[in-house]
Amino acid sequence: MRTPLPLMFLALLGSLSLSASAQTSYPQILIPTGEGDYQFADDYQTPWDEVEIFVTEKMSPNLYTLHGSQGIDRNHPDASGGRAMVLFGPDGVLLVDTQNRQVAEKTYAAIRSFTDGPIRVLVNSHVHSDHTGANAFFGKQGALIFAQENLQLDLIMPRPGGRPAQEPDTDGYPVVTYRYDPDKAGEPAVTLKMNGEIVDFIPMMPSHTAGDTVVRFRNANVVYIEDFYRNFGYPFAAQTSGGSIRGMIEAIDLLQTIAGPDTWLIPGHGTLIHREDLLPYRAMVEDILNRVTRMRNDGMTLAQVLAANVTAPYDATTEGDTQESKDRFVTAVYDEVRDFPPIVNGRRDMPRR
Repeated sequence: MRTPLPLMFLALLGSLSLSASAQTSYPQILIPTGEGDYQFADDYQTPWDEVEIFVTEKMSPNLYTLHGSQGIDRNHPDASGGRAMVLFGPDGVLLVDTQNRQVAEKTYAAIRSFTDGPIRVLVNSHVHSDHTGANAFFGKQGALIFAQENLQLDLIMPRPGGRPAQEPDTDGYPVVTYRYDPDKAGEPAVTLKMNGEIVDFIPMMPSHTAGDTVVRFRNANVVYIEDFYRNFGYPFAAQTSGGSIRGMIEAIDLLQTIAGPDTWLIPGHGTLIHREDLLPYRAMVEDILNRVTRMRNDGMTLAQVLAANVTAPYDATTEGDTQESKDRFVTAVYDEVRDFPPIVNGRRDMPRR
């Protein structure tokens, strides 16, 4: 029996559609991360009502990244806030980080532009408000929040001066916590099978903060590496939250085993990279650490080290370089060289200047 031509045509269209879908390559960069020299007035305040949240990259058919507007957020002019990631499908939504509190509803609207699944899981990569600020909003949507214990402690413990890490709201606190174990470095603390993916929450050593987690999506071959690496501005070790310059070097070394040569690494800020792209960054951090160590051991003050402009060899190739970014990085290196305070309850009390 011969198949009618219309049915044959429809079948052919279906097979072509499946073939085209199967050949789609990832990542798809929908909105490139901003570059260039952003200038703001001294009294500039971020107009949060102007910040929009977009799907900026598609890492697989059901794994997207969200990021904010360019040129508006003084702290992150390349794209407002930190990246969030969304894995979606029949098992609901798994969310990595939540953006700033002020744009919670916009982040939610961006998610709802491609899925109406329930928000089931949220994992925080680190404590900063551009990654945890909307935690309470998504906790109220039903998300079960995962994080390192140090992140939980830092989130709820008052900062010096009596100001909380963010507005106290227990709906935004992690309820499933785990710790970094140096004897099990690189091993997942949590593994979830969800929406056709295998997702690993891998606790990191104190690096950007004392509560860092990287998130690996095995099938998509993607790792969200948060903020211990950045290619917009100089490195930032948040020492009051337990961060460490040496820990950032250790984190880069660990990523050489966590990720394969073709794995896409997604930083919280900046452009997507592969693991070999971490190596020049590592070399720069180690070089500055060695230079500043020698200077401090020779008795130089912080002011003298800052005046020496030790980052000069790297300024021309560092996107988003500012004097503030350089000084913050060099100061952190200087502070870590000697008498570095311990981490207590997820925080480190740095000496006052």
